[in-house]
Amino acid sequence: MKDAELARQLAATAGQLLVNLRLAELFKGEALGVLGDRQANAFIMAGLRQHRPDDAILCEEEADDRARLGARRIWIVDPLDGTREYGEGRADWAVHVGLVIDGDAAIGAVALPGLPLTLSSADVQPPPRRSAARLRLLVSRTRPAPEALAVSAALDAELVPMGSAGAKAMAVVRGEADIYLHSGGQFEWDNCAPVAVARAAGLHVSRLNGDPLRYNQADTRLPDLLVCRPELAARVIELAARR
Repeated sequence: MKDAELARQLAATAGQLLVNLRLAELFKGEALGVLGDRQANAFIMAGLRQHRPDDAILCEEEADDRARLGARRIWIVDPLDGTREYGEGRADWAVHVGLVIDGDAAIGAVALPGLPLTLSSADVQPPPRRSAARLRLLVSRTRPAPEALAVSAALDAELVPMGSAGAKAMAVVRGEADIYLHSGGQFEWDNCAPVAVARAAGLHVSRLNGDPLRYNQADTRLPDLLVCRPELAARVIELAARR
């Protein structure tokens, strides 16, 4: 099985497991989120260890094995991105399975089980042109970044609150929005798979200052992220720098 197909199958199946768990209606809220995280993580980790036993893994739910720093190939996983949204019964949560090769987010799959839909870097299509004249900028439901607010005001863009990082990045990929700008701090698992998919779709992906995103670093924190239509990138980076 090729890497991209493995990523897709792991993300999609973990997503379906999470849907089934929620449909059982035996758990609610935070308890549902905790159990969902554990079950999706166990499935993905077992799949990777079965099919790619020689690859390193960095996962939100697992202890960080620093031996990964010497690996060329490392799978970066978030088994449930948007735990709060999942526990609340919303659709804006995701499952991320990404593969980094030599520090680059080379392959990714993002499952959006609430839709349901799984997007893969292997076959994602460029986003369709939006007919609306006003730009749409995605922000956190609970803590919109100051830079996002400033860019939105300068571009007269509509602010669109949404849950998980994966759901927001895929909304740009799907043509539902134009810009996803985040500066509140993330970790590599929050955006590795979404970045691989977004880049494969022809979108601009970078740090907020335009620097490239690098993965499998000793410090797994990534302070900021920009995913947008390529024709908007230079202007958004310029405006964010003024903040």
